[in-house]
Amino acid sequence: MSIADVKPIESNMPAQRAQAIAEPLGNLGTRYDAAPVFPIESVKLLRGAGLLHPFAPISAGGDIFPDRQAQYMAMMSVLRIIGRADLSVGRLYEGHVNALLLFDWFGTAVQCAVLHQQLHDGALFGVWATEPPPGVRLGGANNNWTLDGAKSFATGAGGLTHAIITAQPSSGLRQLVIVPADEAARTDLSQWRMRGMRATGSGMYDLSGLSVGPDALLGKGGDYDLEPDFTTGAWRFTAVQLGGVEALLTETRAAMTTAAREDPLQRAKFADAVVAARSAYLWVRECATRAAAGDEDGPAFARMTRGVVERAALDVMELASRIIGTRSAIDGQRIDKIIRDLSVYLRQAGPDYAKDQAAIAWLDHDAWGSGDILW
Repeated sequence: MSIADVKPIESNMPAQRAQAIAEPLGNLGTRYDAAPVFPIESVKLLRGAGLLHPFAPISAGGDIFPDRQAQYMAMMSVLRIIGRADLSVGRLYEGHVNALLLFDWFGTAVQCAVLHQQLHDGALFGVWATEPPPGVRLGGANNNWTLDGAKSFATGAGGLTHAIITAQPSSGLRQLVIVPADEAARTDLSQWRMRGMRATGSGMYDLSGLSVGPDALLGKGGDYDLEPDFTTGAWRFTAVQLGGVEALLTETRAAMTTAAREDPLQRAKFADAVVAARSAYLWVRECATRAAAGDEDGPAFARMTRGVVERAALDVMELASRIIGTRSAIDGQRIDKIIRDLSVYLRQAGPDYAKDQAAIAWLDHDAWGSGDILW
């Protein structure tokens, strides 16, 4: 049977599978928050639900969607649902999805065939770009290269199966390299002592001395930085964050007492939280749509969306605390965990710079476009 003979799946099927494991993922998240280690059982749930492969290249066993828009809408739904259940697992899963897209865009037939087997075996991937100076360097020649340097804030270090990392060759643009990510001797999580996102294990991973063959090089130099996909891709982590905001809103509603529901001031706070969460949803959905279309203004839209989601999250965190009171800060309560996780996850690099760059683009022209240009 050829790929052409396969009927495209219903775009909501991955979301249905994610929803089916949302409750146990949330329960496991509480356990991994109390005793933070890599969430192996949560990853097993993802694998058992068939969620490790849907967004992989078709040749690597990925689902066949009617088009890229349908794929990205399904991706957004899954990222939100997993984010609602557990933001730490959502962050890990978003890195996995990011890696699968890079394979889809730049992977060779051989690399996709290997990926097919790895996903069948339950592999979880990540993407690591952050690094302390002088960065990770790729040295050598004649199809025999060696890495030197380390990655910092490497989400899932020591727990992921593989990571796609960026490395700087002696000449040319930075190169994507596929590396093992589960070697304990290379992993240092000693500095990851965080109040939230504990199970992500975002530590240091030393790549020095690691030999790299030609099949470990993904794409060519500079591919990772190609626009608009590079910057617009931020929509994926905002979708996970949005899931956290939605979970906090849901938990706040459930925790409201009869007295709170009968108090017009408390109801007004809840209304503000609903508006914040749903407004962020509209921006993330629009950004995902722009990303799927390869919109040239996607980077400006993604940068603005980052700020919208951050503001919505901060507002809902404050409103939830004001509505629920001291109970929102009790250790072991789900509301407390979500607030702690969001407070860490929102600290993506350069939020002020991102908003400033978005403003520059909007001052130049109305980046919203789509036949509704204001200037």
